[in-house]
Order: sequence, then structure tokens, then C-alpha cells
Amino acid sequence: MTAITTRTVEYTADGLPMVGHLALPAGTDRRPAVLIGPEGTGLSDVERRRADALAELGYVALAFDLHGGRYLADPDEMLARCMPLLADPGRMRGIGHAALDVLRAEPRTDSGRIAAVGYGTGGAIGLELGRDGVDLRVIGTVNALTTGRPGEAARIRCPVWAGVGSEDPIMAPAQRDAFTAEMQDAGVDWRLVVYGGALHAFHHPPVDHPVVPGVGYHARHAQRAWRDVVGLLAECLPVAE
Repeated sequence: MTAITTRTVEYTADGLPMVGHLALPAGTDRRPAVLIGPEGTGLSDVERRRADALAELGYVALAFDLHGGRYLADPDEMLARCMPLLADPGRMRGIGHAALDVLRAEPRTDSGRIAAVGYGTGGAIGLELGRDGVDLRVIGTVNALTTGRPGEAARIRCPVWAGVGSEDPIMAPAQRDAFTAEMQDAGVDWRLVVYGGALHAFHHPPVDHPVVPGVGYHARHAQRAWRDVVGLLAECLPVAE
């Protein structure tokens, strides 16, 4: 069996030189593709491994960059970068569109069959692509129950799946309610999975640097959330169609 291939891709977004990770499945034919957005700390080996795993399942996968090739281990620096970004849909969409352009330009990509899967800030960017009317097959987010500008959720043209930890203080029940109300009012085909006992970023393996309060790994739910994402793609973006 031919192994997957990977390469670094460089592009510009948000005024920064971005460095993404592209993973390609074996073969030479066009395949469905997945845009993978990282947590607010930025692109790391966690997302690169997820892209590789999706390539092994037959998808073209691009894990995109948030911070110009940097990983923001310092919580204060991360928040200083991400909070203004999350408050600016235009900037988020710009980052998402730049990465999407790279993914579409890959010859192996079936440009009519693309999904966005994101975590934290990366998930918020995926949702903003949907609110911008981008043609996606599905949007999946983990701990990114962000709401958009009034009325724009009606532009979402695909199912939306969201996962969140029940004990996540950042995506607290009031935020969950606002997100699901937005999706419901817009007529979106949406689902929300609440993982009991899990904190924010429960899917992300432990790190060797400080984290913001309310963040914590939950190994069992991390595995479940990944299986749920893979199942979502199998349903909405099957490799063979």
C-alpha cells in the first residue's frame, strides 16, 4: 500500500506569512478535502497528525495556520492575538478563505467536495466561512460555539455539527443556547454533542506550557470526539461518491 505524502505549504493571510500542513492520500485521483483549523494556540503536531489521519482515510487534508508560523504557548499572548480576531468576522473569513484557496489549488482536491473541521478559534473560522456562504459539504467544530452577525447564519448551506464539554466555562451553557438558537432560527441542519464532564479543549493532549483556566484533557472523550468527526465526514463527505 502506498503511503500518504505530506508537505508544507506557504501562503499569506491576515498580513502574515502562513505555513500550513498538507496531507495527500495515496494515488493520483481527485479526492474530497478537509480544511482543519487549530485551537487558538495555533498549528501544532496535533493538527498535523489529524490531517495525516484523514489522508490515510482517503481525504486531501490541509491543517491551516493562524499566527504566521508561530505557536503561541503563552496564554496572554494567545489571548491578545485571538480575542480581537474572534471579534472580527472579516479577519476570520480572510484567514479561512486564504487556506481554502490553497486547498482548492491542490490538483488532488475535488473542489466541489470540501468540509471544514475546526477546534476553538479554527472552528470559529470554519463557521464564518459557512456564514459567508462558502459551498461546504459539512462544518464540524469542537469547543467553538461562536455566534455570528445577525442573519448571516442563513447563508450556511450545509449541516453543522458541534461538540463541547459539559464543564467548559468558555463555551458555557448560555453560549451554547445562543449558538443553537442561531442555528435553529436560520434553518440550519445542526447537531450538538455535549461530552459529560469535559472542559474546554478536552480533545487536545496535555501540553508542557501554561493554559488558560478551564482547559483540560479528557482522554476518553477526545477519542469519542475524533470518532464523531470521522463519522460525520463519512456521512456528509464520503470518500467514494
